[in-house]
Amino acid sequence: MKNISGKGSARGKITAGEFDRKFERGEDLTGFLDFKKATVVKRVNVDFPVWMIERLDNEALKLNVSRQAVIKMWIHERLVRPPVHKHF
Repeated sequence: MKNISGKGSARGKITAGEFDRKFERGEDLTGFLDFKKATVVKRVNVDFPVWMIERLDNEALKLNVSRQAVIKMWIHERLVRPPVHKHF
C-alpha cells in the first residue's frame, strides 16, 4: 500500500487505506496533508454562444471527458505555447 507522508507533522505516515478510513469517519486529516504543494483555484464564469457549447460538448464526448476538462486543456495548451512574434 502507498504511504501518505505527513511532512512537518508529528503524526508521521499512514497508508492510503487508513487515510480513506479516517476521512470517512470525519477525522481531522490536516496533519497528513502537505499544503506547500496545494494549487490555488479561482472560479470564473465565461459566456459562450450555443454553437461553441455544442462543439465543446462534441469534443468532450469524443475524448470521454467533461466540457470543463476540454476548456481547461485547450486554454492550458495555448498558455504554455511559446509566443509567436509576427513581423508586419
